[in-house]
Amino acid sequence: MAVEDGLEEDELVMESLVSTEWLANEMGASDLRIVDCTKHLAGTGRDALAEYEAGHIPGAVFMDLTDLVDSNAAVENTLPPAEKFASRMQSLGLGDGSRIVLYDDSAVKTSARAWFMLKMFGAHDVAILDGGIAKWKAEGRALTQGKESLRHRHFTVWQDDKNVRTKAHVLANLHSKDEQVVDARAAKRWSGEEADPRPNIACGHIPGSFNVPFTEVYNADGTFKDAAGLKATFEAAGVDMGKPVITSCGSGVTACVLIFALHMAGKDDVALYDGSWTEWGNDPDTPKATKTA
Repeated sequence: MAVEDGLEEDELVMESLVSTEWLANEMGASDLRIVDCTKHLAGTGRDALAEYEAGHIPGAVFMDLTDLVDSNAAVENTLPPAEKFASRMQSLGLGDGSRIVLYDDSAVKTSARAWFMLKMFGAHDVAILDGGIAKWKAEGRALTQGKESLRHRHFTVWQDDKNVRTKAHVLANLHSKDEQVVDARAAKRWSGEEADPRPNIACGHIPGSFNVPFTEVYNADGTFKDAAGLKATFEAAGVDMGKPVITSCGSGVTACVLIFALHMAGKDDVALYDGSWTEWGNDPDTPKATKTA
């Protein structure tokens, strides 16, 4: 636990990243909410809800990220309207005054997407469990089966989209270069050596963008690198840590991993291009770049 600047000593808040040991010690606290945010990519053959019901951290509720989208948007996985988000949070028992700890068991680390949305829509005290449920299991900690439900709580929603960018923003930035674009996709997808897995999507990347595959911000055991290691990872890719960043990926999920990693490195002038390559690569009029070794 830490004390934020300007808070009284008794107003303790969580760090943005918490350990399995910390969570185990906090279990049962009346204001603590644990959330399984697992979402798997199509084609993996995995069912996130079924896995949750088969075994989850005690007290955890299941956040269905597949549903937390704008169903009327032209681009898949677009951020949901504020009212829809608040309604879903209230039904999960996540509300004002909750300390919310997120985890996942996904190859694409989906708890970072949940963290970004919660912060964007007004939640104050939100953390990611370092190492996720995989580390929890590896340490032999308790699991519970079935579904969990909590009493509905009021979630005061307000939408702060200053950290969200549209295609128009990114197009304008090609000329202004006010912000650096950092792409979280695997190197061969960014370079154009590999075709995009989605049909009718061009290969390559946004011109001038840097590539930091999201997997590079983690240690071998699935925990995040420390602040110095994260800073070094971005700088090695050419990112200027003193200049604002826009993150992108395939559909706005792993881009949130980079946002969280930059936050952990002390950098918060970072925005999400929510449409990401799904939108950019599907538009015949957007410029695309490729890079081969």
